Amino acid sequence: MKRIPLALAAVLLAACHRQPPAAAIPATPTATPAAASAGATAAYAPGQQRRASVEELTALGRALFSEPSLSASGRSSCASCHSPEHAYGPPNRLAAQLGGADGATQGTRAAPSLKYLQTVPPFTEHYHDDDGDDSVDAGPTGGYDWDGRAQSAHEQARGPLLSPREMGNKDDAAVVARLRAGPLAARFRSAFGEAIFDHPDAAMRGVLMALEVFQQSPADFYPYTSKYDAYLRKQAVLTPQEARGLALFNDEHKGNCASCHISKIGQGGAFPQFTDYGLINLGVPRNGRLAVNADPAYFDLGLCGPDRADLRDHREYCGRFRTPSLRNVALRGVYFHNGGFDDLAQVVRFYAQRDSAPQKWYPRNADGGVHKFDDLPAGLEGNVNMEAPFGGRAGGKAALSEREIADVVAFLRTLTDGYDGVKSDIRTRTRP
Repeated sequence: MKRIPLALAAVLLAACHRQPPAAAIPATPTATPAAASAGATAAYAPGQQRRASVEELTALGRALFSEPSLSASGRSSCASCHSPEHAYGPPNRLAAQLGGADGATQGTRAAPSLKYLQTVPPFTEHYHDDDGDDSVDAGPTGGYDWDGRAQSAHEQARGPLLSPREMGNKDDAAVVARLRAGPLAARFRSAFGEAIFDHPDAAMRGVLMALEVFQQSPADFYPYTSKYDAYLRKQAVLTPQEARGLALFNDEHKGNCASCHISKIGQGGAFPQFTDYGLINLGVPRNGRLAVNADPAYFDLGLCGPDRADLRDHREYCGRFRTPSLRNVALRGVYFHNGGFDDLAQVVRFYAQRDSAPQKWYPRNADGGVHKFDDLPAGLEGNVNMEAPFGGRAGGKAALSEREIADVVAFLRTLTDGYDGVKSDIRTRTRP
């Protein structure tokens, strides 16, 4: 099982003894003096005038998450793009959300869900899972954001606060100044001490810590309350269509979805996150609804830029984006890193027919031929993943039929949190 970042784990252990949901993840171990000390001295922790409890930090982080006064426009908050009612993903069908100093600047990527990120590992080019076989190099894996550039949840939280296309603050000092002048100032002082704003660097660390602790709240961000979770607990039964969809999802010769979106309980008993945290190039079509794509020379290449600079010389990584969790996928209004699809069945259909019917997904060249992989510069076509359900020849048989596509979608809908049919399903199963 992948682990919560060490520094945050120490903070949580030092101040909290609550248990995660039953049968979802292993119980939290008992705090030790060493853990408490580590939490007090975490590199990103604010000064030690006062050490807030996890309950205080969670409540403060929740408030900060929904506070628009922290943005340059005064109209955008974290929740504007990561709506709690939409699995902490976008609340609409915009390809990319609007933000910036004017509140109307379009982003360059779709807003991802923030749920089920509690076990994201730090980015590495060579990942070896703790599944009993350390010889397998899974390649580029982990990190936050679509390109894995943020190494921790608090580092990820800083990004939107300072992005000119999101909350639009010039720097950390601007964030702290807005907080100090805003409605949460007294609450922030209560958590971190009356003099916290006399130390802007410490105040910014407090902001990031509160946001990170909030985003590690099980009830909010990883409750494991979907129908599929109930099915894994043997508290619910899948319908025949859902069961067919699960079989197709797992079948390496059909959907092959589980090769990246792991669907089985892990060796340690952890429920599946429906992602392996890897970064992959799917050859997603260019999205003309993104303003940046009006420039034919602009390409979003994920791991090798433009938002990430450290891997620009690795051409073999160009076009790779992190595999998102499929939990709550049916609640999304748009899909893929560029928000180019707005229908879940179409997403599955793209996987099944990308190579057998490319004319459905890509534009035509001047000579009438199909311009496959049109969101990659020439010469990078070899980076695109060709594993099932991809592959095959144009005009050949699709990997999934229309009925099978509908079955997979039916299964994906069982991954939505908030399922309330456990009791009725149990009655149905136990009825004589």
